[in-house]
Amino acid sequence: MSLHKFPLVQNVLEASRERIRWTLENFPRVCVSFSGGKDSTLMLHLTAQLARESGKKISVLFIDWEAQFSCTIAHCERLHDYYSDVIDTFYWVALPLTTQNSLSQFTPEWQCWEPGVEWVRQPPEYAITTHSFFPFYKQGMTFEVFVQEFAEWFSQKRPAAVMVGIRADESYNRFLSIASRRKHRFSDDKPWTTLAPGAHAWYIYPIYDWKTADIWTWFAKSHQPYNPLYNLMFQAGVPPRYMRICEPFGPEQRQGLWLYHVLEPERWGLMCERVSGVHSGGVYAGQDSKFYGHRQLIKPDNHTWKSYALFLLDSMPQKTAEHYRNKIAVYLHWYQKKGMMDIPDTQPGDIGSKDIPSWRRICKVLLNNDYWCRMLSFSPNKPGHYQRYNERIKNKRKEWNILCNSE
Repeated sequence: MSLHKFPLVQNVLEASRERIRWTLENFPRVCVSFSGGKDSTLMLHLTAQLARESGKKISVLFIDWEAQFSCTIAHCERLHDYYSDVIDTFYWVALPLTTQNSLSQFTPEWQCWEPGVEWVRQPPEYAITTHSFFPFYKQGMTFEVFVQEFAEWFSQKRPAAVMVGIRADESYNRFLSIASRRKHRFSDDKPWTTLAPGAHAWYIYPIYDWKTADIWTWFAKSHQPYNPLYNLMFQAGVPPRYMRICEPFGPEQRQGLWLYHVLEPERWGLMCERVSGVHSGGVYAGQDSKFYGHRQLIKPDNHTWKSYALFLLDSMPQKTAEHYRNKIAVYLHWYQKKGMMDIPDTQPGDIGSKDIPSWRRICKVLLNNDYWCRMLSFSPNKPGHYQRYNERIKNKRKEWNILCNSE
């Protein structure tokens, strides 16, 4: 099935306002998912302004990752006050959440606000730090599970909207989030809606068709506040397409680690103490670095991509290697069931955003420290099920005769 983009007769600003008005009129509860970045800031401005015009109230969800720039926290606090008249509840979440640490093979996950350790900074007084605040919360749950559970909890078992500021122009996967016809939409004429997993809340993507230039044009014309970190990034020579504001240790996000060293050396020192691999990430994770295989993959001349993948697995800490072997075995078995007894060593386009199977793609996952194997179409495991899942797949590997060892 081919997917296409079709131009609208409206400009993106008019279309987004129309979508937000429809959301405010049709859902009794509306929450804006906010990160402090340019996209979610724009979405919050548009939603809050239209809520103010219509006399509505909205909620805001902000996940505080502990290790964040001071500019970002100050910007979020400013908007917390800026729209206090229309924000019913500002859910500033500072709870222990588990996410990927793509800087280390020894500790490939980290937990923000982890109990019993020295934090990079303290959360604001109004942040949610009590574990019992959300009835669904479990210590160390992943961000992905948290936001899904939050949407269902927020809905109160009635129709509700969670507004998400993703744009189809950002990546192929985000384009599919909007364009895929497998998604359950509110109606056929509203492709910018998706039913959340709990079946009561709807994800709304009001700015899905904006481009980066549209975002900055709106800020320039409206003179509304945006995160001043973008100005510092620009002064530091970061191209606009690489300006990202989110948790700092993922495969994409780690490329901006060096900015902490330049802009906030004291916070940088605390981050190096707090999370394994941060210092080496700051040195080797730059945009043009080949260290993590981000832009370009290079293998030794005496290896095929398959033998190189097996070599990389054998060179890892045992626990991490077994985690990857399990994921790779499931991946290979899935293609075996489709008649592919072994995936090709390489294929055209196999290291892009679309999942085209090859051993070179597996090498990119391993070099990238993509612990959750998103490039192989996996999602994070739920912590409570992970050990049981690991043991089951380890036994299945023997049954499938896919051990992923070099011997």
